[in-house]
Amino acid sequence: MQTETRSLSDKLWLVLKGLAMGAANKVPGVSGGVVAYVAGFYEEFIYSLQKVNGKALRLLFGGRFRSFWQYINGRFLGLLILGMLISYFSVSLLLDLAIRNYPLLVWSAFFGMIIGSIYYIGKDFEEWTNRNIVMLISGVIFGVAISLMEPAQENDNLLFVFICGIIGVSGMTLPGLSGSFILILLGNYVLLLVDSVNALFVTITKIFSGDFSFIDDPVHMRLLTVLIVFSLGSLTGLVTISHFLSYLFKKFKWETNAAILGFIIGSLGVVWPWKTEVFERDIAGEIALDINGTPILDNYDRYLPTALNIENVLAIFFILAGIFMVVALGKYGERTRRTS
Repeated sequence: MQTETRSLSDKLWLVLKGLAMGAANKVPGVSGGVVAYVAGFYEEFIYSLQKVNGKALRLLFGGRFRSFWQYINGRFLGLLILGMLISYFSVSLLLDLAIRNYPLLVWSAFFGMIIGSIYYIGKDFEEWTNRNIVMLISGVIFGVAISLMEPAQENDNLLFVFICGIIGVSGMTLPGLSGSFILILLGNYVLLLVDSVNALFVTITKIFSGDFSFIDDPVHMRLLTVLIVFSLGSLTGLVTISHFLSYLFKKFKWETNAAILGFIIGSLGVVWPWKTEVFERDIAGEIALDINGTPILDNYDRYLPTALNIENVLAIFFILAGIFMVVALGKYGERTRRTS
């Protein structure tokens, strides 16, 4: 499973895959795990994460850094995480801007990518037993149920934030479950993926300019604390969920794949392109804003298009483009698996 030698092009591709995963994880309704699954590195990703265990910690704290790095498949994880970090402060921001200005087209592309993922994963499924059909249907029901849930209120209790980290990171490890959308349902999407990240960006900017006044700002420091706790929860979730998934793939490979396929099918409702945003409102009935003055997203009202206008034609084009992108990515993933 572990790839010892990687060419320069392989390393660049890994960073780009990390960029794609990071961008997907940031968007509510889209799962970075789907990118990993279709691109052909999902099992290596899970394998590498589950290597972060007691033995790895003994190697690390024993000063055997080279052995630690090799044991956890560090070249692979390091490049992938580097791409995710770069994405978080670049591609993800551009994606947020695109969603604000061209929501129908962006959601159409994602909808097409999800359809492409369903086709790609389902076309080679070999074990359509009664049990696997039940797992598929259960996955669909679970995915649809999540899309219909009402979001909770924001909660910055650190224990809850830690739990949000564990649950929210599921989008990276489990295709079809969007970590960002789950955070919306938990009420903490803005707090954890907008406010706290912006606070980190401001902190880094001020440190480089020699300004440490943020230390005396209790609101700013609270956001940094929340981000640290959320990151620790995410790391914990990555390691624990990866161990669980690794076990499932070893013992129940086809059942797990059927459930994943069901999750992805169920997520189609979340990324349905034709929808309007529903924003959270305060006691006075006004749209609630976060600390940056941005309206706080509550959920979506979905509808069927009724007119064949340019906007809807473009949306259909972007759906087809999304399908094509995923199929092309899948073919590249197949070549990657054959040459690994």
